[in-house]
Amino acid sequence: MKYTSEITVNLPREKFIEKLDNPENMKHWQNGLISYELLSEDPGKEGSQMRLNYKMGKRDLEMVETINSRNLPDSMHTTYETNGVTNIQKNHFIEEEGKTKWVSENEFQFSGIGMKLMGFLMPGLFKKQTMKYLQDFKAFAEEGKSVLDQ
Repeated sequence: MKYTSEITVNLPREKFIEKLDNPENMKHWQNGLISYELLSEDPGKEGSQMRLNYKMGKRDLEMVETINSRNLPDSMHTTYETNGVTNIQKNHFIEEEGKTKWVSENEFQFSGIGMKLMGFLMPGLFKKQTMKYLQDFKAFAEEGKSVLDQ
């Protein structure tokens, strides 16, 4: 399953990247994030990995993020892997008149019959979650609103 989501954030790209590239800020815009653990000696570099732990409703979810390509401030491509799902994400950051357009191209690959069925029957669930993260980042970056305060 492939789709693209985008949002414009009312911040210059340099300030946008500062907020996005700080792992301490993730808890403010990724609802459900419990913790993260850097798994590489050079965090943020191509090939580096980070373990992310989420609480999604009653379900605990652990995934590993791998940075595939890091060409900031223009783009960053990552892979997120968890049981039965791989998300290949290509993020592009375009400066437009003092604002930043974030274009997120997502490709979900499913393994196992349960996850394949979920991806087939509920693609909107994945698109909705991606858009929610983009909107929550926008609220955090522009207004300092944190999902922790909800």
